[in-house]
Amino acid sequence: MTDTPLAPAPIRAVKTPKVGIVSLGCPKALVDSERIITRLRAEGYQIAPDYAGADLVLVNTCGFLDSARDESLAAIGEAIEANGKVIVTGCLGAEPEVIQRAHPKVLAVTGPHQYEAVMDAVHTHLTPPHNPHLDLVPESGLRLTPRHYAYLKISEGCNNRCSFCIIPKLRGDLVSRPIHHVLAEAEKLVAAGVKELLVISQDTSAYGLDIRYKPETWRGAEYETRFLDLARGLGSLGVWTRMHYVYPYPHVDNIIPLMAEGLITPYLDIPFQHASAPVLKAMKRPGNQDKVLARIANWRRDVPDLAIRSTFIVGFPGETDEDFEILLDFIREAKIDRAGCFRYENVAHAESGKLENHVPAELKEERWHRFMEVQAEVSAARAAAQVGKTLDVIIDEADDQTPGGWIGRSKADAPEVDAVVYVASRNALKSGDIVSVRITGADDYDLYGDVA
Repeated sequence: MTDTPLAPAPIRAVKTPKVGIVSLGCPKALVDSERIITRLRAEGYQIAPDYAGADLVLVNTCGFLDSARDESLAAIGEAIEANGKVIVTGCLGAEPEVIQRAHPKVLAVTGPHQYEAVMDAVHTHLTPPHNPHLDLVPESGLRLTPRHYAYLKISEGCNNRCSFCIIPKLRGDLVSRPIHHVLAEAEKLVAAGVKELLVISQDTSAYGLDIRYKPETWRGAEYETRFLDLARGLGSLGVWTRMHYVYPYPHVDNIIPLMAEGLITPYLDIPFQHASAPVLKAMKRPGNQDKVLARIANWRRDVPDLAIRSTFIVGFPGETDEDFEILLDFIREAKIDRAGCFRYENVAHAESGKLENHVPAELKEERWHRFMEVQAEVSAARAAAQVGKTLDVIIDEADDQTPGGWIGRSKADAPEVDAVVYVASRNALKSGDIVSVRITGADDYDLYGDVA
């Protein structure tokens, strides 16, 4: 046998995907286009100089004047005719029905500043090129939370105008992510080992309102971009799904049956903020104490183990002693499981700073302490009622202070903000394990138990 050198393997030319871009409108739109191009190039896409050389075309539209709208619609039509694969973004994208009515063949429509949605649409319709550096990143992305739980953001901004809040000034009005994008992200997270999804936004129950609950397809089924369908989709993934920042709109009642079925974690984070009608009116918050108490009673009738977390503000401008007592009575009667309480502060640019009858700092402090005392009593009673029960507990970490001890959470506890369960186990556990724990003791907030 002779040593014959092997012929080198033939080098296959890999076609780099190319994206064309048409940018219309003002300099702000031009900057948006530059950012999109930057993202595309960073991921390895090439920018095509004309329709013929592009695998896909992005049209960044303007919708400020009627003439600009007409120009944008004409540009979309030209791109469809010349190329066939078109994604639309920009100001006119805030009115997707206008675009889709004129050009039903567009692949996707996103509004202004929605860079993530633009990139998602590009990825959907034009596979990203292989990148040996980017491909080292797991499909679910890099996260700062432990491997077994993850936050799932479903929207940006807020349509509410609470007098004490400046979120809409900072983040704008509600912008919901398309439901199929959210569910696909959740699916990837679960595939990567996540066992608990924490749904977050500024106003979770308003999800989809801004896009008129637009239906999308996920796993071959149609889901409307709304709170209930989101809960149904996430509930099908077989992990704990915890709903945060839920405004108490009437349609929140619709997910209670999903909790009763075990599809959604029996936990609602509802920022009531107060219980007194005059204070809620000054806050520009909805609320009727009697109706809220009746709804909570109905929820707990259908889901006895439902845990309710909330946040409250004491010392709001104009809050009287009577208002504060109403708040304390509400905490006792509603049996709020987990409550955060904040002393009112004048936030720069918030409308509440202009209200009359601001509460003195000493009185705010006194009311805060009284609130926390009442909440501790309620929480202690709720915790004591768990003694003797067997609960599912997700393990977060080892308890360094106790040999054989672990720290976890029940379905009533979100990470970082709620109570914990101290678990004794003869066998080694690991973060992310979900174990049955017999509860043997309780203090004001936390529980103690043994692996059953």
